[in-house]
Amino acid sequence: MARDEVLRSIKEAEGKTTIKLEKARSEALDITSKARAKAADTLSSGLQDADAEAQSMIDDTRAAAGKKANSIRTDGEAALAAIHEHGEKNRSSAVDSVLDAFLQS
Repeated sequence: MARDEVLRSIKEAEGKTTIKLEKARSEALDITSKARAKAADTLSSGLQDADAEAQSMIDDTRAAAGKKANSIRTDGEAALAAIHEHGEKNRSSAVDSVLDAFLQS
């Protein structure tokens, strides 16, 4: 009977080992699954952060361009006003010059 007991003991040990092996495989799959989910979350978070940073850079650049455009527009309006003023001052002398030229011809 000793041989039967040894065989039964071996069979029980194999059964326990099989159960432990299946449990280890299940845990390994669970760990892998959780790691993949965490990696996907990290990637998603990184993409969101990059999008937010890019939008911030675009907004800053747009604001700077708007300020520059306003400055240029203000300079242009000042130059245009100066041209109009100069034209107003010289209008009567220009009319006189045209009339003199017309009368002399």
